[in-house]
Amino acid sequence: MDDLLKHILLAHIYDVAERTPLDYAENLSAVTGNTVLLKREDLQPCFSFKVRGAHNKISHLAGEEKARGVICASAGNHGQGVALSAQRLGLSATVVMPNTTPEIKVRAVKKLGAEVVLFGDNYDEAAERCRQITAETGATFIHPFDDPMVIAGQGTIAHELLDQCPGLNLVFVPVGGGGLIGGIAAYLKTLHPEVRVIGVEPEDSKAMQASLAAGKRVRRKEVGLFADGVAVKQVGALTFDLARRYVDSVITVSTDEICSAIKAIYEDTRSIVEPAGALGVAGLRRYLETHPLKGQNLVAINSGANMNFNRLEFVAERTLTGGKKEALVAVTIPEKPGALRFFCEHLLGARNITEFNYRIRSREEAHIFVGISVDNDVERAEFCTLLSEQGFENLDLTGNELAKTHIRHMVGGRSTESRNEVLYRFEFPERPGALMKFLASMEASWNISLFHYRMHGGDFGRVLVGFEIPAGEEKKFQVFLEELHYAYVEETENPSYRMFL
Repeated sequence: MDDLLKHILLAHIYDVAERTPLDYAENLSAVTGNTVLLKREDLQPCFSFKVRGAHNKISHLAGEEKARGVICASAGNHGQGVALSAQRLGLSATVVMPNTTPEIKVRAVKKLGAEVVLFGDNYDEAAERCRQITAETGATFIHPFDDPMVIAGQGTIAHELLDQCPGLNLVFVPVGGGGLIGGIAAYLKTLHPEVRVIGVEPEDSKAMQASLAAGKRVRRKEVGLFADGVAVKQVGALTFDLARRYVDSVITVSTDEICSAIKAIYEDTRSIVEPAGALGVAGLRRYLETHPLKGQNLVAINSGANMNFNRLEFVAERTLTGGKKEALVAVTIPEKPGALRFFCEHLLGARNITEFNYRIRSREEAHIFVGISVDNDVERAEFCTLLSEQGFENLDLTGNELAKTHIRHMVGGRSTESRNEVLYRFEFPERPGALMKFLASMEASWNISLFHYRMHGGDFGRVLVGFEIPAGEEKKFQVFLEELHYAYVEETENPSYRMFL
Protein backbone atom coordinates (compact mmCIF):
# COMPACT_ATOMS: atom_id res chain seq x y z
CA MET A 1 0.00 0.00 0.00
CA ASP A 2 2.87 2.39 0.73
CA ASP A 3 4.04 1.92 -2.86
CA LEU A 4 0.58 2.72 -4.26
CA LEU A 5 0.28 5.83 -2.09
CA LYS A 6 3.69 6.92 -3.30
CA HIS A 7 2.72 6.29 -6.92
CA ILE A 8 -0.43 8.41 -6.47
CA LEU A 9 1.49 11.29 -4.92
CA LEU A 10 4.14 11.13 -7.65
CA ALA A 11 1.73 10.49 -10.53
CA HIS A 12 2.67 12.21 -13.76
CA ILE A 13 -0.64 13.23 -15.35
CA TYR A 14 -1.20 16.97 -15.37
CA ASP A 15 0.56 17.67 -18.64
CA VAL A 16 -2.42 15.91 -20.24
CA ALA A 17 -5.14 15.44 -17.62
CA GLU A 18 -6.99 18.25 -15.83
CA ARG A 19 -7.51 18.96 -12.16
CA THR A 20 -11.29 18.79 -12.45
CA PRO A 21 -13.70 20.95 -10.42
CA LEU A 22 -15.85 19.72 -7.55
CA ASP A 23 -19.19 21.37 -8.30
CA TYR A 24 -22.00 22.00 -5.83
CA ALA A 25 -25.22 20.30 -6.97
CA GLU A 26 -27.92 22.69 -5.81
CA ASN A 27 -30.98 20.63 -6.69
CA LEU A 28 -29.62 17.32 -5.42
CA SER A 29 -28.51 19.01 -2.21
CA ALA A 30 -31.93 20.55 -1.62
CA VAL A 31 -33.77 17.29 -2.27
CA THR A 32 -31.52 15.12 -0.09
CA GLY A 33 -30.82 17.55 2.75
CA ASN A 34 -27.07 17.04 2.31
CA THR A 35 -24.27 18.88 0.55
CA VAL A 36 -23.95 16.97 -2.73
CA LEU A 37 -20.80 17.64 -4.74
CA LEU A 38 -20.01 16.33 -8.23
CA LYS A 39 -16.44 15.50 -9.20
CA ARG A 40 -16.47 16.55 -12.85
CA GLU A 41 -14.35 13.94 -14.58
CA ASP A 42 -16.68 14.40 -17.53
CA LEU A 43 -14.71 17.60 -18.18
CA GLN A 44 -11.43 15.79 -18.78
CA PRO A 45 -9.86 15.72 -22.24
CA CYS A 46 -11.65 12.86 -24.03
CA PHE A 47 -14.47 13.42 -21.51
CA SER A 48 -13.45 10.63 -19.12
CA PHE A 49 -11.26 9.95 -16.08
CA LYS A 50 -9.52 7.19 -18.05
CA VAL A 51 -6.88 9.61 -19.35
CA ARG A 52 -5.42 9.83 -15.81
CA GLY A 53 -4.48 6.17 -15.54
CA ALA A 54 -3.53 5.73 -19.18
CA HIS A 55 -1.15 8.70 -19.20
CA ASN A 56 0.37 7.87 -15.82
CA LYS A 57 1.19 4.37 -17.06
CA ILE A 58 2.53 5.44 -20.45
CA SER A 59 4.58 8.34 -19.11
CA HIS A 60 6.39 5.97 -16.73
CA LEU A 61 7.33 3.43 -19.42
CA ALA A 62 11.00 2.79 -20.06
CA GLY A 63 12.51 4.11 -23.27
CA GLU A 64 12.54 0.70 -24.90
CA GLU A 65 8.86 0.14 -24.01
CA LYS A 66 7.90 3.50 -25.52
CA ALA A 67 9.88 2.79 -28.66
CA ARG A 68 7.81 -0.36 -29.32
CA GLY A 69 4.60 1.69 -29.25
CA VAL A 70 1.56 1.07 -27.08
CA ILE A 71 -1.54 -1.04 -27.60
CA CYS A 72 -4.82 -1.61 -25.77
CA ALA A 73 -8.27 -3.12 -26.18
CA SER A 74 -11.15 -0.78 -25.54
CA ALA A 75 -14.75 -0.04 -26.43
CA GLY A 76 -14.22 3.68 -25.97
CA ASN A 77 -12.88 5.72 -23.08
CA HIS A 78 -9.66 3.84 -22.27
CA GLY A 79 -8.76 3.75 -25.95
CA GLN A 80 -9.16 7.51 -26.22
CA GLY A 81 -7.01 8.03 -23.13
CA VAL A 82 -4.24 5.81 -24.52
CA ALA A 83 -4.43 7.51 -27.92
CA LEU A 84 -4.25 11.01 -26.42
CA SER A 85 -1.31 10.14 -24.16
CA ALA A 86 0.57 8.52 -27.03
CA GLN A 87 -0.07 11.54 -29.23
CA ARG A 88 1.31 13.95 -26.62
CA LEU A 89 4.40 11.79 -26.07
CA GLY A 90 5.00 11.14 -29.77
CA LEU A 91 4.42 7.38 -29.59
CA SER A 92 2.65 5.03 -31.98
CA ALA A 93 -0.60 3.59 -30.64
CA THR A 94 -2.96 0.79 -31.64
CA VAL A 95 -6.46 0.47 -30.21
CA VAL A 96 -8.40 -2.76 -30.81
CA MET A 97 -12.14 -2.11 -30.67
CA PRO A 98 -15.19 -4.37 -31.21
CA ASN A 99 -16.97 -4.09 -34.56
CA THR A 100 -20.01 -2.92 -32.61
CA THR A 101 -18.25 0.22 -31.31
CA PRO A 102 -20.27 3.33 -32.30
CA GLU A 103 -18.66 5.28 -35.11
CA ILE A 104 -18.35 8.41 -32.96
CA LYS A 105 -15.89 6.60 -30.66
CA VAL A 106 -13.95 5.07 -33.53
CA ARG A 107 -13.56 8.50 -35.14
CA ALA A 108 -12.44 10.02 -31.83
CA VAL A 109 -9.61 7.49 -31.46
CA LYS A 110 -8.51 7.88 -35.09
CA LYS A 111 -8.54 11.67 -34.75
CA LEU A 112 -5.97 11.34 -31.97
CA GLY A 113 -3.62 9.57 -34.36
CA ALA A 114 -4.01 5.97 -33.20
CA GLU A 115 -4.43 2.99 -35.50
CA VAL A 116 -7.83 1.38 -34.94
CA VAL A 117 -8.31 -2.36 -35.42
CA LEU A 118 -11.95 -3.45 -35.44
CA PHE A 119 -12.48 -7.06 -34.39
CA GLY A 120 -15.23 -9.17 -32.85
CA ASP A 121 -18.67 -8.38 -31.52
CA ASN A 122 -17.69 -7.62 -27.92
CA TYR A 123 -14.84 -6.51 -25.68
CA ASP A 124 -13.66 -10.05 -24.89
CA GLU A 125 -13.16 -10.88 -28.56
CA ALA A 126 -11.39 -7.56 -29.16
CA ALA A 127 -9.16 -8.19 -26.13
CA GLU A 128 -8.16 -11.61 -27.47
CA ARG A 129 -7.20 -10.05 -30.81
CA CYS A 130 -5.26 -7.40 -28.91
CA ARG A 131 -3.24 -10.13 -27.17
CA GLN A 132 -2.44 -11.70 -30.54
CA ILE A 133 -1.25 -8.40 -32.02
CA THR A 134 0.81 -7.68 -28.91
CA ALA A 135 2.57 -11.04 -29.26
CA GLU A 136 3.18 -10.44 -32.97
CA THR A 137 4.46 -6.85 -32.74
CA GLY A 138 5.96 -6.58 -29.26
CA ALA A 139 3.96 -3.41 -28.57
CA THR A 140 3.57 -2.44 -24.92
CA PHE A 141 0.15 -3.40 -23.58
CA ILE A 142 -1.71 -0.82 -21.46
CA HIS A 143 -4.26 -2.55 -19.24
CA PRO A 144 -7.49 -0.58 -18.67
CA PHE A 145 -7.59 -1.16 -14.90
CA ASP A 146 -5.48 -3.96 -13.41
CA ASP A 147 -2.10 -2.20 -13.33
CA PRO A 148 -0.49 -0.36 -10.38
CA MET A 149 0.38 2.74 -12.41
CA VAL A 150 -3.08 2.90 -13.98
CA ILE A 151 -4.68 2.55 -10.54
CA ALA A 152 -2.38 5.25 -9.18
CA GLY A 153 -3.37 7.59 -11.99
CA GLN A 154 -7.05 7.15 -11.12
CA GLY A 155 -6.18 7.60 -7.43
CA THR A 156 -5.13 11.21 -8.08
CA ILE A 157 -8.85 12.00 -7.99
CA ALA A 158 -8.83 11.22 -4.24
CA HIS A 159 -5.83 13.50 -3.70
CA GLU A 160 -7.77 16.34 -5.35
CA LEU A 161 -10.94 15.54 -3.37
CA LEU A 162 -9.25 15.97 0.00
CA ASP A 163 -7.98 19.39 -1.08
CA GLN A 164 -11.35 20.44 -2.46
CA CYS A 165 -13.55 19.05 0.35
CA PRO A 166 -11.71 18.74 3.70
CA GLY A 167 -14.91 17.62 5.47
CA LEU A 168 -15.72 14.79 3.08
CA ASN A 169 -18.02 12.12 4.57
CA LEU A 170 -18.94 9.73 1.74
CA VAL A 171 -17.85 9.25 -1.86
CA PHE A 172 -19.80 7.25 -4.46
CA VAL A 173 -17.65 5.71 -7.19
CA PRO A 174 -18.67 3.92 -10.42
CA VAL A 175 -17.23 0.40 -10.63
CA GLY A 176 -16.27 -1.52 -13.76
CA GLY A 177 -12.95 -3.34 -13.58
CA GLY A 178 -12.15 -1.61 -10.29
CA GLY A 179 -9.24 0.68 -11.18
CA LEU A 180 -11.08 3.89 -10.28
CA ILE A 181 -12.45 2.75 -6.94
CA GLY A 182 -9.23 0.89 -6.08
CA GLY A 183 -7.11 4.03 -6.39
CA ILE A 184 -9.63 6.32 -4.70
CA ALA A 185 -10.40 3.97 -1.79
CA ALA A 186 -6.78 3.11 -1.04
CA TYR A 187 -5.77 6.77 -0.86
CA LEU A 188 -8.76 7.97 1.16
CA LYS A 189 -8.77 5.11 3.64
CA THR A 190 -5.04 5.42 4.29
CA LEU A 191 -5.18 9.12 5.07
CA HIS A 192 -8.77 9.49 6.32
CA PRO A 193 -10.23 6.09 7.29
CA GLU A 194 -13.44 7.73 8.54
CA VAL A 195 -14.46 8.60 4.97
CA ARG A 196 -16.84 5.98 3.61
CA VAL A 197 -16.23 4.74 0.06
CA ILE A 198 -19.26 3.24 -1.70
CA GLY A 199 -18.94 1.49 -5.05
CA VAL A 200 -21.84 1.56 -7.51
CA GLU A 201 -22.54 -1.01 -10.23
CA PRO A 202 -25.48 -1.65 -12.58
CA GLU A 203 -27.70 -4.51 -11.41
CA ASP A 204 -26.87 -6.45 -14.57
CA SER A 205 -23.08 -5.94 -14.34
CA LYS A 206 -22.28 -6.48 -10.66
CA ALA A 207 -18.95 -8.26 -11.05
CA MET A 208 -17.36 -6.56 -8.03
CA GLN A 209 -20.32 -7.02 -5.68
CA ALA A 210 -20.57 -10.71 -6.62
CA SER A 211 -16.82 -11.17 -6.14
CA LEU A 212 -16.79 -9.52 -2.73
CA ALA A 213 -19.73 -11.67 -1.63
CA ALA A 214 -17.97 -14.84 -2.82
CA GLY A 215 -14.60 -13.88 -1.33
CA LYS A 216 -12.93 -14.42 -4.71
CA ARG A 217 -13.10 -13.01 -8.21
CA VAL A 218 -16.21 -14.18 -10.01
CA ARG A 219 -16.52 -14.18 -13.78
CA ARG A 220 -19.99 -13.31 -15.03
CA LYS A 221 -21.34 -15.11 -18.08
CA GLU A 222 -23.13 -12.01 -19.34
CA VAL A 223 -23.05 -8.31 -18.48
CA GLY A 224 -25.55 -5.55 -19.22
CA LEU A 225 -24.81 -3.30 -22.14
CA PHE A 226 -26.55 -0.05 -21.26
CA ALA A 227 -23.75 1.24 -19.02
CA ASP A 228 -21.10 0.02 -21.45
CA GLY A 229 -18.31 1.91 -19.70
CA VAL A 230 -18.49 -0.54 -16.78
CA ALA A 231 -19.57 -3.68 -18.66
CA VAL A 232 -16.79 -5.90 -17.29
CA LYS A 233 -17.27 -9.64 -16.79
CA GLN A 234 -14.45 -9.99 -14.25
CA VAL A 235 -12.74 -7.40 -12.07
CA GLY A 236 -8.95 -7.23 -11.82
CA ALA A 237 -6.86 -9.20 -9.35
CA LEU A 238 -5.17 -6.08 -7.98
CA THR A 239 -8.36 -4.07 -7.90
CA PHE A 240 -10.30 -6.86 -6.17
CA ASP A 241 -7.69 -6.99 -3.41
CA LEU A 242 -7.89 -3.21 -2.96
CA ALA A 243 -11.70 -3.32 -2.85
CA ARG A 244 -11.66 -6.05 -0.19
CA ARG A 245 -9.33 -4.00 1.98
CA TYR A 246 -10.63 -0.47 1.54
CA VAL A 247 -14.15 -0.28 0.06
CA ASP A 248 -16.98 -0.05 2.60
CA SER A 249 -19.67 -1.52 0.35
CA VAL A 250 -20.77 -1.94 -3.25
CA ILE A 251 -24.40 -1.27 -4.15
CA THR A 252 -26.30 -1.75 -7.41
CA VAL A 253 -28.75 0.41 -9.33
CA SER A 254 -31.21 -0.27 -12.15
CA THR A 255 -31.14 1.04 -15.70
CA ASP A 256 -34.08 3.28 -14.88
CA GLU A 257 -32.24 4.74 -11.87
CA ILE A 258 -29.21 5.45 -14.06
CA CYS A 259 -31.41 7.30 -16.55
CA SER A 260 -33.00 9.32 -13.77
CA ALA A 261 -29.52 10.19 -12.46
CA ILE A 262 -28.48 11.43 -15.92
CA LYS A 263 -31.44 13.80 -15.82
CA ALA A 264 -30.63 14.92 -12.26
CA ILE A 265 -27.03 15.72 -13.24
CA TYR A 266 -28.26 17.63 -16.29
CA GLU A 267 -30.61 19.72 -14.16
CA ASP A 268 -27.73 20.71 -11.86
CA THR A 269 -24.93 21.13 -14.41
CA ARG A 270 -26.56 21.35 -17.87
CA SER A 271 -24.15 18.57 -18.86
CA ILE A 272 -25.09 15.12 -20.16
CA VAL A 273 -23.01 12.27 -18.77
CA GLU A 274 -22.89 8.75 -20.17
CA PRO A 275 -24.70 5.94 -18.29
CA ALA A 276 -21.54 4.77 -16.49
CA GLY A 277 -20.79 8.39 -15.62
CA ALA A 278 -24.11 8.70 -13.77
CA LEU A 279 -23.59 5.67 -11.52
CA GLY A 280 -22.21 7.78 -8.68
CA VAL A 281 -25.33 9.95 -8.45
CA ALA A 282 -27.64 6.96 -8.95
CA GLY A 283 -25.88 5.15 -6.12
CA LEU A 284 -26.00 8.19 -3.87
CA ARG A 285 -29.77 8.43 -4.27
CA ARG A 286 -30.25 4.69 -3.75
CA TYR A 287 -28.02 4.74 -0.64
CA LEU A 288 -30.03 7.55 0.95
CA GLU A 289 -33.23 5.51 0.63
CA THR A 290 -31.91 3.12 3.29
CA HIS A 291 -29.48 5.48 5.08
CA PRO A 292 -31.38 8.69 5.88
CA LEU A 293 -28.37 11.01 6.25
CA LYS A 294 -28.67 14.76 6.74
CA GLY A 295 -26.08 17.51 6.72
CA GLN A 296 -23.31 15.32 5.29
CA ASN A 297 -20.78 16.12 2.56
CA LEU A 298 -21.45 13.60 -0.21
CA VAL A 299 -19.38 13.32 -3.39
CA ALA A 300 -20.39 11.49 -6.57
CA ILE A 301 -17.81 10.86 -9.28
CA ASN A 302 -19.14 11.90 -12.70
CA SER A 303 -16.76 9.54 -14.47
CA GLY A 304 -17.45 10.28 -18.14
CA ALA A 305 -19.58 11.94 -20.80
CA ASN A 306 -19.10 9.92 -23.97
CA MET A 307 -22.82 9.64 -24.61
CA ASN A 308 -24.17 8.64 -28.01
CA PHE A 309 -26.80 11.17 -29.05
CA ASN A 310 -29.27 8.51 -30.23
CA ARG A 311 -29.29 7.01 -26.75
CA LEU A 312 -30.95 10.11 -25.31
CA GLU A 313 -34.41 9.03 -26.45
CA PHE A 314 -34.13 5.84 -24.41
CA VAL A 315 -32.75 7.77 -21.42
CA ALA A 316 -35.58 10.30 -21.51
CA GLU A 317 -38.15 7.50 -21.74
CA ARG A 318 -36.83 5.87 -18.57
CA THR A 319 -36.19 8.90 -16.37
CA LEU A 320 -39.72 9.01 -14.95
CA THR A 321 -39.84 5.39 -13.80
CA GLY A 322 -36.24 5.65 -12.60
CA GLY A 323 -37.13 8.64 -10.44
CA LYS A 324 -40.30 6.87 -9.18
CA LYS A 325 -42.38 9.55 -10.92
CA GLU A 326 -44.33 7.28 -13.27
CA ALA A 327 -46.52 4.24 -12.79
CA LEU A 328 -47.18 1.85 -15.69
CA VAL A 329 -50.28 -0.27 -15.18
CA ALA A 330 -52.21 -2.78 -17.28
CA VAL A 331 -55.95 -2.65 -16.64
CA THR A 332 -58.79 -4.90 -17.78
CA ILE A 333 -62.12 -3.13 -18.31
CA PRO A 334 -65.50 -4.46 -19.48
CA GLU A 335 -66.17 -3.99 -23.18
CA LYS A 336 -69.45 -2.11 -22.91
CA PRO A 337 -70.66 1.42 -23.64
CA GLY A 338 -69.46 3.97 -21.07
CA ALA A 339 -66.80 1.75 -19.46
CA LEU A 340 -63.82 3.65 -20.87
CA ARG A 341 -65.40 7.00 -19.99
CA PHE A 342 -66.03 5.84 -16.41
CA PHE A 343 -62.44 4.67 -16.12
CA CYS A 344 -61.05 7.99 -17.35
CA GLU A 345 -63.39 10.21 -15.33
CA HIS A 346 -63.42 8.39 -12.00
CA LEU A 347 -60.04 6.70 -11.86
CA LEU A 348 -57.72 8.86 -13.93
CA GLY A 349 -59.52 12.11 -13.15
CA ALA A 350 -57.06 15.02 -13.03
CA ARG A 351 -53.99 12.78 -13.03
CA ASN A 352 -51.32 13.54 -15.58
CA ILE A 353 -51.33 10.76 -18.20
CA THR A 354 -47.94 9.88 -19.66
CA GLU A 355 -49.13 7.02 -21.88
CA PHE A 356 -52.43 5.48 -22.90
CA ASN A 357 -52.97 2.42 -25.12
CA TYR A 358 -56.35 0.73 -25.54
CA ARG A 359 -57.08 -2.58 -27.30
CA ILE A 360 -60.29 -4.61 -27.42
CA ARG A 361 -59.65 -8.22 -26.37
CA SER A 362 -63.11 -9.71 -26.92
CA ARG A 363 -66.73 -8.62 -26.86
CA GLU A 364 -66.57 -9.01 -23.08
CA GLU A 365 -63.38 -7.12 -22.14
CA ALA A 366 -60.62 -4.76 -23.28
CA HIS A 367 -57.10 -4.02 -22.07
CA ILE A 368 -55.52 -0.67 -21.30
CA PHE A 369 -51.81 0.07 -20.93
CA VAL A 370 -51.68 3.36 -19.02
CA GLY A 371 -48.90 5.51 -17.60
CA ILE A 372 -49.58 8.15 -14.95
CA SER A 373 -47.44 10.63 -13.07
CA VAL A 374 -46.93 9.86 -9.37
CA ASP A 375 -44.84 11.35 -6.59
CA ASN A 376 -43.49 8.11 -5.16
CA ASP A 377 -43.97 4.35 -4.82
CA VAL A 378 -46.67 4.83 -2.20
CA GLU A 379 -48.87 6.77 -4.61
CA ARG A 380 -48.26 4.14 -7.29
CA ALA A 381 -49.44 1.40 -4.93
CA GLU A 382 -52.46 3.48 -3.90
CA PHE A 383 -53.53 3.86 -7.53
CA CYS A 384 -53.43 0.09 -8.05
CA THR A 385 -55.40 -0.43 -4.85
CA LEU A 386 -58.04 2.05 -6.03
CA LEU A 387 -58.39 0.17 -9.30
CA SER A 388 -58.91 -3.10 -7.44
CA GLU A 389 -61.48 -1.52 -5.11
CA GLN A 390 -63.45 -0.34 -8.13
CA GLY A 391 -63.47 -3.84 -9.57
CA PHE A 392 -60.84 -3.36 -12.26
CA GLU A 393 -58.35 -6.19 -12.60
CA ASN A 394 -54.90 -4.60 -12.89
CA LEU A 395 -51.20 -5.42 -13.10
CA ASP A 396 -48.37 -3.07 -12.07
CA LEU A 397 -45.83 -3.13 -14.91
CA THR A 398 -43.57 -0.33 -13.69
CA GLY A 399 -40.71 -2.76 -13.07
CA ASN A 400 -41.40 -5.05 -16.03
CA GLU A 401 -38.53 -4.74 -18.53
CA LEU A 402 -40.43 -6.37 -21.40
CA ALA A 403 -43.34 -3.97 -20.93
CA LYS A 404 -41.11 -0.88 -20.80
CA THR A 405 -38.83 -1.80 -23.69
CA HIS A 406 -41.28 -3.39 -26.14
CA ILE A 407 -44.92 -3.81 -25.11
CA ARG A 408 -45.66 -0.10 -24.67
CA HIS A 409 -44.62 0.43 -28.31
CA MET A 410 -46.57 -2.43 -29.87
CA VAL A 411 -49.85 -2.97 -28.01
CA GLY A 412 -52.09 -4.62 -30.56
CA GLY A 413 -53.73 -7.73 -29.16
CA ARG A 414 -52.99 -11.44 -29.37
CA SER A 415 -52.75 -13.29 -32.65
CA THR A 416 -55.43 -15.92 -33.20
CA GLU A 417 -53.21 -17.76 -35.67
CA SER A 418 -49.97 -18.36 -33.74
CA ARG A 419 -49.29 -21.91 -32.53
CA ASN A 420 -46.80 -23.13 -29.89
CA GLU A 421 -45.44 -19.59 -29.66
CA VAL A 422 -42.50 -18.82 -27.38
CA LEU A 423 -41.20 -15.28 -26.78
CA TYR A 424 -37.58 -14.15 -26.33
CA ARG A 425 -35.82 -10.83 -25.83
CA PHE A 426 -32.43 -10.53 -27.55
CA GLU A 427 -29.59 -8.05 -27.72
CA PHE A 428 -28.36 -7.89 -31.32
CA PRO A 429 -24.99 -6.28 -32.11
CA GLU A 430 -25.53 -3.03 -34.01
CA ARG A 431 -23.74 -4.00 -37.21
CA PRO A 432 -24.66 -5.10 -40.73
CA GLY A 433 -25.47 -8.79 -40.96
CA ALA A 434 -26.62 -9.34 -37.38
CA LEU A 435 -30.21 -10.09 -38.44
CA MET A 436 -29.12 -12.29 -41.35
CA LYS A 437 -26.88 -14.32 -39.02
CA PHE A 438 -29.90 -14.79 -36.79
CA LEU A 439 -32.21 -15.87 -39.61
CA ALA A 440 -29.64 -18.08 -41.33
CA SER A 441 -29.08 -20.02 -38.10
CA MET A 442 -32.75 -20.95 -37.75
CA GLU A 443 -34.27 -24.25 -38.80
CA ALA A 444 -36.58 -24.04 -41.82
CA SER A 445 -39.42 -25.53 -39.75
CA TRP A 446 -39.37 -22.65 -37.24
CA ASN A 447 -41.62 -19.71 -38.00
CA ILE A 448 -41.19 -16.15 -36.70
CA SER A 449 -44.61 -15.04 -35.47
CA LEU A 450 -43.60 -11.69 -33.95
CA PHE A 451 -40.64 -9.36 -34.37
CA HIS A 452 -39.97 -5.95 -32.78
CA TYR A 453 -36.68 -4.05 -32.87
CA ARG A 454 -35.70 -0.94 -30.93
CA MET A 455 -32.40 0.89 -31.28
CA HIS A 456 -31.38 2.67 -28.09
CA GLY A 457 -28.16 4.30 -29.24
CA GLY A 458 -25.76 1.72 -27.86
CA ASP A 459 -23.60 -1.02 -29.27
CA PHE A 460 -26.55 -3.44 -29.22
CA GLY A 461 -30.17 -3.19 -30.33
CA ARG A 462 -33.07 -4.63 -28.35
CA VAL A 463 -35.11 -7.21 -30.24
CA LEU A 464 -38.27 -9.10 -29.30
CA VAL A 465 -39.02 -12.27 -31.27
CA GLY A 466 -41.89 -14.74 -31.18
CA PHE A 467 -41.20 -18.24 -32.52
CA GLU A 468 -43.52 -21.05 -33.48
CA ILE A 469 -41.55 -24.18 -32.56
CA PRO A 470 -43.01 -27.54 -33.67
CA ALA A 471 -43.41 -30.19 -30.99
CA GLY A 472 -40.29 -32.28 -30.54
CA GLU A 473 -37.85 -29.58 -31.65
CA GLU A 474 -37.49 -27.80 -28.32
CA LYS A 475 -33.99 -29.16 -27.60
CA LYS A 476 -32.78 -28.21 -31.05
CA PHE A 477 -34.12 -24.69 -30.43
CA GLN A 478 -32.17 -24.44 -27.15
CA VAL A 479 -28.96 -25.40 -28.99
CA PHE A 480 -29.70 -22.63 -31.51
CA LEU A 481 -30.03 -20.08 -28.71
CA GLU A 482 -26.72 -21.07 -27.11
CA GLU A 483 -24.72 -21.21 -30.35
CA LEU A 484 -26.06 -17.85 -31.53
CA HIS A 485 -24.04 -16.06 -28.83
CA TYR A 486 -26.56 -13.21 -28.55
CA ALA A 487 -27.72 -12.36 -25.03
CA TYR A 488 -31.32 -13.47 -24.53
CA VAL A 489 -34.12 -13.75 -21.95
CA GLU A 490 -37.22 -15.90 -22.35
CA GLU A 491 -40.45 -13.95 -21.81
CA THR A 492 -43.10 -16.54 -22.69
CA GLU A 493 -44.60 -16.41 -19.19
CA ASN A 494 -44.35 -12.64 -18.81
CA PRO A 495 -47.83 -11.38 -17.83
CA SER A 496 -47.58 -8.28 -20.04
CA TYR A 497 -47.04 -10.55 -23.08
CA ARG A 498 -49.96 -12.71 -22.05
CA MET A 499 -52.20 -9.67 -21.73
CA PHE A 500 -51.25 -7.52 -24.70
CA LEU A 501 -49.56 -9.69 -27.34
